[in-house]
Amino acid sequence: MKNRVLYKRFLLFVIGLLIMSFGIVLMIISNFGVSPWDVLHVGLFYQFGLTIGTWSIIIGFIVLGSSSLLMKRWPQFGAYLNMILVGLFIDMYMKIPYLIEPNHMVEKFMMFFIGMIINAYGMGIYLSAQLGAGPRDSFMLALQEKTGWKIATVRRIMEVIVLIIGWILGGPVFYGTIIFSLTVGTFIGFALPQCRFIANKFLRKPNPLDKRIERSAEL
Repeated sequence: MKNRVLYKRFLLFVIGLLIMSFGIVLMIISNFGVSPWDVLHVGLFYQFGLTIGTWSIIIGFIVLGSSSLLMKRWPQFGAYLNMILVGLFIDMYMKIPYLIEPNHMVEKFMMFFIGMIINAYGMGIYLSAQLGAGPRDSFMLALQEKTGWKIATVRRIMEVIVLIIGWILGGPVFYGTIIFSLTVGTFIGFALPQCRFIANKFLRKPNPLDKRIERSAEL
């Protein structure tokens, strides 16, 4: 039974990361403005090469270490897996030839906005698996636990600070970047409870009555 629940959690975890990474890539390709973290990743890409996904992994190591020091405990294994998979998924999606930048500003905005929604729900799904938050989300949750502030407030502060650093490095900043910085906390705060509710239904322990029904069906 424990193995079955763990399998379900892992499935939710990977699906959530796949969805979240796709949302990230949609925002990058829209060219309407990337998220503050991706302003940093792209800025580092401009300055030092490598890939955007690779820089996502490197920065993840740094942020995860900071979170560990703040909370004085080692992160869950899922945090390390998150860090690696998101970087790989980003580079994977970036190679899809059919994902191209829209021509018109309205289309750019729509692509960016859809990416934001997908990103928020993907994050909500993988967090609901409870296998460990990713580096940035671990740091967000650590700050929320230490300060007692709302998740939306903590996330906004983090995004603004990272945005400034990424902009200094030459990362792309446009209208969407500002929109993301000011509203991502609200999006996550809205999506997370819904994802947790669905995840709890998916991960619930089978009712003994369900087992008896299954046995009767087998007979």
